[in-house]
Amino acid sequence: MQHGATALALDEVRRLAVGRSLFPPTTLRRALERLGFVQADPIRAPARAQDLILRHRVKGYRAGDLDRRYAALGVAEDVFINYGFVTPAVQQLMHPRVRGARAVPRSKTAVSLLAFVRSRGEVHPRHLIEHFGSGSVTNYWGGSSAATTHLLDKLHYLGLLRVTRREAGVRLYAIHDHPDRREDAVLRDEYLDALVDVVVNCYAPVTAAGIATLVARLRYAVPHWRSHLRRALTRAKARLSHVHAGGVEWYWPAGERLPTGPAAPAVRFLAPFDPVVWDRARFERLWGWRYRFEAYTPAAKRTLGYYALPMLWRDAVIGWGSFGVQHGRLQSQIGYVASRPPREPAFRAALAEELEGLARFLGLPHA
Repeated sequence: MQHGATALALDEVRRLAVGRSLFPPTTLRRALERLGFVQADPIRAPARAQDLILRHRVKGYRAGDLDRRYAALGVAEDVFINYGFVTPAVQQLMHPRVRGARAVPRSKTAVSLLAFVRSRGEVHPRHLIEHFGSGSVTNYWGGSSAATTHLLDKLHYLGLLRVTRREAGVRLYAIHDHPDRREDAVLRDEYLDALVDVVVNCYAPVTAAGIATLVARLRYAVPHWRSHLRRALTRAKARLSHVHAGGVEWYWPAGERLPTGPAAPAVRFLAPFDPVVWDRARFERLWGWRYRFEAYTPAAKRTLGYYALPMLWRDAVIGWGSFGVQHGRLQSQIGYVASRPPREPAFRAALAEELEGLARFLGLPHA
């Protein structure tokens, strides 16, 4: 499709949002390469966000497969627009972050810690605390963290350390050496344009406000280039496909065609951070109701539940599901925007299939 703005029905944008993100299930490696980035979240209700995201896009995916295959896949835990998993190609666009960053560690402890990690090859935070002591600092959430662990996170963010794997959920680290590369304005803009393309590919179609938010969030990926992001946004709007629908402009990767057929008659429970539902303003514009992630909302003020998963039926998000495990079996509570489920027999069959699939993904029987 050409880049010029064109009138488009909002239902076509909905089909695009669902169809291009929920592509036919493939291998884990290919799904990661296609997405470029998978947001992570530690809450398990009923599973972590990264696993819930991948289960719809990977054949036979089971909860924890990403952790189990992490080292062999070559992916990296890192900060993109949020914390998550990126492919090696994406990570190379972001690092090293130490150039021009104000937070480059110069303390003797940081230098000694890096030397210790290099000498060991791979370290568990426990070993570093035993060697350097713990101390405490105030963390991002206002609580207390071990100072050594805090420094590990900082060095990891700057790209001086990498996560090699997890052991019982704890990150293990090694030195992250980066190849030398030429630095100039032309190459910087090429890298920034590539990063914008990655984030648009992951979350498209996005509104004009949505793409501005996503590009602004790349300041976490490339803090050393944050002053150049506004110009990267201008370049992106000029090269991406875009149309006018529902009173706003929508953008997606150039060259992609809009879907023409109807959405598959499938039910899917999506993670709160799934690319289909991540942008809350876009969600409300496309599906006409307000979804909010309420895990950090006081229980008395929740309307959907602690960890409600948006429920997609065909290309419409018609409700949500909350899940738990009791006595070794999956328990579910389903809510509907219209207060009742669709009357189609196809919906009932699709819902039963999705609940069975979710239980199988978790390794549990469904109650």
